[in-house]
Amino acid sequence: MVKYIWQQTQWPHFTWNGEQFGSLLAEVNVLRGKLLGRIALFGFEDQHLSMLDSLTQEIVHSAQIEGENLNRDSVRSSIAIQLGLPHEGLPIPDHYTEGVVQVMIDAVQHYRSPITAERLFSWHGALFPTGRSGLYKITVANWRQGEEPMQVVSGPMGRQKVHYEAPRSQDVADMMSELIQWIENETHVDAVVKAAVVHLWFVTIHPFDDGNGRLCRTLTELMLSRADNTSQRFYSLSSEILNHRKAYYEQLEQAQKGELDITPWIEWFLHTLKSAIEEALAKTERVVRKMRFWNQHRTLSLNDRQRKVLNLLLDGFEGKLNSSKWYKINHCSQDTANRDINDLIAKHLLRSTQEGGRSTNYELVEE
Repeated sequence: MVKYIWQQTQWPHFTWNGEQFGSLLAEVNVLRGKLLGRIALFGFEDQHLSMLDSLTQEIVHSAQIEGENLNRDSVRSSIAIQLGLPHEGLPIPDHYTEGVVQVMIDAVQHYRSPITAERLFSWHGALFPTGRSGLYKITVANWRQGEEPMQVVSGPMGRQKVHYEAPRSQDVADMMSELIQWIENETHVDAVVKAAVVHLWFVTIHPFDDGNGRLCRTLTELMLSRADNTSQRFYSLSSEILNHRKAYYEQLEQAQKGELDITPWIEWFLHTLKSAIEEALAKTERVVRKMRFWNQHRTLSLNDRQRKVLNLLLDGFEGKLNSSKWYKINHCSQDTANRDINDLIAKHLLRSTQEGGRSTNYELVEE
């Protein structure tokens, strides 16, 4: 019979070998500092856009991990509205999306505020405003109450595989009280390692009838905001988890069926976080590149069509740029497109590529 981690005698006194992941943790912390330092070079508009992108990704991808597809534009619109950012051209978000976004905004904007049972209940209530998960009525804004075992299963009805069975419902309140106290009072554990521990601890208790995965990742975002000491989020852990969804569930299952030494889980968490930050750094590099380009050419006289296409090229234009694409993008004549392009060539901003073909292709000139 399987013995789960919460059935270990010393639960929940987790242990880990810090030496085993010490260099990895150091790399993660260096990358975090590098990212925040680079973002500090941005203007307010670019900072807000980067944060809007990261929060949108985090919310949409966290839902996708659970098989739920949220409308990206509605999520982005709701975030922008709640943060007081421009949202022209975006759809009006529905009530459910607003609730989902409010949970994440509360977590990251008020990361210093204490975690309490009531705060977690309010998050849960926002995820399930109708009191139902699909067709089924569930306990909302409170710990789960059911007598039947809370199991994580997969496979068709009748041939389901049990991956994990959570603690009894009657034990959840005490277990969550212990977790919350540890979150608020433990000061000797590295903040990023603490986020990894909290992630596993919360999802192992599985305190709610539904929504445990999403709330676990929301709580993790709060812990990472505390680690970064900022309410501004510029990387998305859930995006990277989604890219490795199968491995994510495998790592959780192995940890939950293992001993109290959770070193492998922390290592996996750190590797995933590192990849998320590296992805964010790659995006910020594109922003820095754009800033550098426009600063270098700030004295040049350019029309709106030229600026539009140059920005597209700086953002990573897909395919080859030629005069036909130019006039389609700008809704202008072929003659106007040719004049615009030739002017940019004369100003050493564009050059023709050496590729053969029926039409001439152009690329950006960067020094």
